[in-house]
Amino acid sequence: MAKAFNGKRPKQLWPTIKRLLGYLGRHKILLALVAVLAGVSAMANLLGTYMVKPIVNDLMATQSATRLAAGVGITTLIYGIGALSALGYTQIMVRAAQKVLKDIRRDLFRHLETLPLSFFDGQTKGSLMSLFTNDVDTVSDALNNSFAMLIQSLVQTVGTLALLFLLNWQLSFLVVLGYLAMYLYIRYSTKRSRYYYDRQQNYLAELDGYIEEMVAGQKVIKIFRHEKANIEGFREKNLALQKASTSAQSYAATMIPAIVSISYINYAIIAIVGGLMVMAGLSDLGSLASYLVLVRQSAMPINQLTQQGNFLLAALAGAERIFQAMDETPEQDSGTVALVRVKQEGNTLIPCQEKTGLWAWQDTANPDAPLIPLRGDVRFHHVTFGYTPDHPILHDVSLYAKPGQKIALVGSTGAGKTTITNLINRFYNIQEGSITFDGIDITRIRKPDLRHSLGMVLQDTHLFTGTIASNIRFGRLDATDEEIRQAAITAGADSFIQRLPQGFDTPITGDGASLSQGQRQLLAIARAAVASPPVLILDEATSSIDTRTEAIIERGMDQLMEGRTVFVIAHRLSTVRNANAILVLENGQIIERGSHEELLALKGEYYALYHGMFELS
Repeated sequence: MAKAFNGKRPKQLWPTIKRLLGYLGRHKILLALVAVLAGVSAMANLLGTYMVKPIVNDLMATQSATRLAAGVGITTLIYGIGALSALGYTQIMVRAAQKVLKDIRRDLFRHLETLPLSFFDGQTKGSLMSLFTNDVDTVSDALNNSFAMLIQSLVQTVGTLALLFLLNWQLSFLVVLGYLAMYLYIRYSTKRSRYYYDRQQNYLAELDGYIEEMVAGQKVIKIFRHEKANIEGFREKNLALQKASTSAQSYAATMIPAIVSISYINYAIIAIVGGLMVMAGLSDLGSLASYLVLVRQSAMPINQLTQQGNFLLAALAGAERIFQAMDETPEQDSGTVALVRVKQEGNTLIPCQEKTGLWAWQDTANPDAPLIPLRGDVRFHHVTFGYTPDHPILHDVSLYAKPGQKIALVGSTGAGKTTITNLINRFYNIQEGSITFDGIDITRIRKPDLRHSLGMVLQDTHLFTGTIASNIRFGRLDATDEEIRQAAITAGADSFIQRLPQGFDTPITGDGASLSQGQRQLLAIARAAVASPPVLILDEATSSIDTRTEAIIERGMDQLMEGRTVFVIAHRLSTVRNANAILVLENGQIIERGSHEELLALKGEYYALYHGMFELS
C-alpha cells in the first residue's frame, strides 16, 4: 500500500532544493539573463544612492547649478537603466517560470501514469489533484516572485555593505552588528515557520480531498441527510488548516517588523555617531548623507529576502510533496514476452505489420524461440494473494479457462471474484503460485502486451470528456468510424446513440452525467467490443442495466463473446446459465465447479444461491 502524503516536518530540505534547481537548470540561458538583469537593476540602485555623495560635496564646493543638473542627469540615467533592467527581468522570469512549471507538471503526470493501482488505492483523488493545483501554485508563486528578487536582494545586500565600508569603515561595524541580529532572528523564525508551512500544504490537500468526495457524493448525502455531519467534518478540517496557516503566517509575519525595528535602532545610533564624526572633522557631510541613505536602504534588501523566504518556505513544502509523489516506485515490469502481429504461411507464423487479425507471443530475450499463437488459455496454479501480505483474499486457488470457454464466477460479496480478474490483468502481484496465459507465466509477459490481449467491462463505468465516438474509440485508438458503429451495434448501444442530438458526435462531460447508468454501461461494453480482445472480463457488466435492456443486448453480447475466453462476474445467476463452467467462491476458495445443471444437481452452495434468487425474483 502506498504511503499517504501526511503532515510531517520536512526531512528532505536540501535534496528538495537541489531537485528544484535541477528544473531551473534546464532553462539556464533564460535564468542567466534574469540574473544579469536583476544584478544590473540592483547595482543601478546602489550607484544612484552613492551619487548623493559627489552631488552634495560638489554643490557645497562650487555652488554651480550646471554641475548640479549634470549630476542629477547622470543619476536619473542610472536609475533609468535600473528600471529598464527590472522590466526586462520580470518579463523574462514569467516565461522561464512557466517553462519550469510545465516541466514539473509533465514529469509529475507522466510518473503518476506509471504507478501501480496499489498507489492509487492509498490516495484520495483530491490529494492527488492538490499536487497539480495548490503545490504547483506555491512553486509558481516562488518562481515568479522570488527568484529574481533574491538575486537583486543579495546583490544589494553585498553591494550596500561594500559601499558602507568604502564610505566609512568605522561606522560599518555597527551596521554589521545590525545585520547579525537580523540574521539570527530570521534563522529562528524560518526554522519554526518551515514546519507549519509543510503542515499547511498537507491540511490543504486533505481539505481538497474532502471537498471533492462530498461534491461527488451529493446524491447519497442528500438521501441519507448527512449534510450536518459533512459540515462538521469540513469545519474540523478547515479549522486544522486555519491553525496551521495561522502559525505559519504568524512566525513569517514577525520577521519584517523585527528587521525594520532593528534597522531603525541601528540607523538612529549610526546617525548620532556619524554626526559626531562630522563635527569632529573625521568625515565629510556628503559621505555622511550618502552613508545614511545607504543605511536606511540596507534594511530593504533584508526585508525582501525575508518576504521571499516566506514564498520559498511554502514552495519547498509544496515541492517536497510533488517530489515525494515522483519518488513513488513505478509499476515494475520485467517481462520479455511481447505481443506481435503475425501472418500464417503454411504451418508457420511470421511477424508482420499488416492487420491480419492474428497475434502471437514472441520472447524478445530469445529471438530463436518459436512464436506461440495467442489463443486465450488462462490458468491459475495454487494462487494465494492478499492486497496486504498479512490478509490473504485468495487461498490456494487453481482454475482453468480453455480458449473460447465462458467461465462464470459467482459467490457472496468479498469472496474474491473481482480479485481474480484483477490478477489476470496483473494489476497486483501474487504472493504464491503462478498464473499462465497460453502456457506462459504472466510475469514473463510485458504488462502493456498482456493487457492489450484483454478486454474488461467494469461495474463502475468511467467515461472521459469528449464525444460518444471518442469514448468508444478509447478501446482501440486506431479504430475507424465504421468499426465504432459496429461495436455500438454489437453492444446494443446504437439505438440510443442514434436518438441523441448529435449521434456519435454528442459531447460527454462530467463522466457522462447526462446519460443514464445503463447507457453508460452500454458504452463501456462497446468500448470492449471495438478492442476485440481474445479474452474478455465482464465484472457485473450488466448490473446497471434493466432486464429489458439486458435482453436487447444479450444477442450482441453472445456475438461479442463468440470464440473468446470470457470471465463473467454476475449477481444475476440467470445470466450465467450458459457458461461452460461456473465457479462458486467462498472466503477466497473455489468450493464448487461445474455447469449450471451439474451444480443444481449437487444441491450445494450454488443450488442455495440460485433458488434464493429465484424466490427473490
